[in-house]
Amino acid sequence: MKYQILAFFVLFCFSCNTAVNPPGNPLKKIQDTPEEVPLESLKLPEGFNIDVFAYDIENARSMALAPDGTLFVGTRSAGFVYALQDTDGDFKIDKKYTLISDGNMPNGVAFKDGDLYVAEVNRILKFNDVLNNLDSPGSPTVIYDQYPTEKHHGWKFISFGPDGKLYVPVGAPCNICESEDEIFASITRIDPDGKNMEVVQHGVRNTVGFTWHPATKDLWFTDNGRDRMGDDLPGCELNRATKDNMHFGYPYCHQGDTIDDEVGEGKSCDDYISPTQVLDAHVAPLGVEFCKDQMFPKKYHNMIFMAEHGSWNRTRKSGYRITSVNLDNSFEATNYETFIGGWLNPEDDDDVWGRPVDIEWMPDGSMLISDDFANLIYRVTYRS
Repeated sequence: MKYQILAFFVLFCFSCNTAVNPPGNPLKKIQDTPEEVPLESLKLPEGFNIDVFAYDIENARSMALAPDGTLFVGTRSAGFVYALQDTDGDFKIDKKYTLISDGNMPNGVAFKDGDLYVAEVNRILKFNDVLNNLDSPGSPTVIYDQYPTEKHHGWKFISFGPDGKLYVPVGAPCNICESEDEIFASITRIDPDGKNMEVVQHGVRNTVGFTWHPATKDLWFTDNGRDRMGDDLPGCELNRATKDNMHFGYPYCHQGDTIDDEVGEGKSCDDYISPTQVLDAHVAPLGVEFCKDQMFPKKYHNMIFMAEHGSWNRTRKSGYRITSVNLDNSFEATNYETFIGGWLNPEDDDDVWGRPVDIEWMPDGSMLISDDFANLIYRVTYRS
């Protein structure tokens, strides 16, 4: 019996593209100090530089930056929520507060009007006036607790939209399945006080990152493709929602042109919204952001960046990088390429030492990247 339980646990832990550690490749102890992080193995375009911004941040996942520079960081498997500060202005975190230490996958964090919102699996928490209470934050208020309790794709990225509402995804409770409850495989939104929850986008298998175009205010989001259709199918997705109540295909159609071989019989991809960009298969795209134009060169100003967390069940690993998609004036994708690579070394038996998760922008236009595998946050800068 104990072996059956163990087998079930292993299958559950590795039944999604965002598994904590790739099978057969446990996290190596790559550094004892920040100076030992192998940044020299990372490949960036000419003129760009990457440094360690925060060190020893266990399972660093989603990030949210407050106006005073405090960086809030959620985690998934570790159960922590951190508040990080650079008190001397050297772009190195030197003060860390722990706001939650035993959360139920407190992955998502969002900051609004002085308050911090945290997403657990089935509920949204709120720390009132958080910046003035970092030393003793107390217990947060539960503003909503009616999300499903299923942990399969249950961790959540959250963000406030241009309409002032909090957007909260609910992943599919499986690799591939139909569900009678419309809340699964969706993106929802609620008021800041937790009222008026509604489903606003459908057919989204598992998004762990979304943002809004700075001009059009359209919602853009990444979506993790299903597993066990082979090494190269289906591609993960970058999607654009121009209005509410669109359907992006899951579980019937993948990557805009591939009917599912288990539940797609009788369906047509013509009935669903195709992705703006089909990404490589199993790369597990998570955080996504439009380029800020304060620091990066002009050629990047119409680009969208994504953190590809990396595959877990592909014969040769894919992802483990920051990618960019260039958009033309009609918001059609014209180029999809690697912006930062080197966390994966295909020449050394697919060795992995880091997994990008989320992207956040500093006020000066530099890019922050969280890494839940190396327990770091990086800062990317440009100097001509």
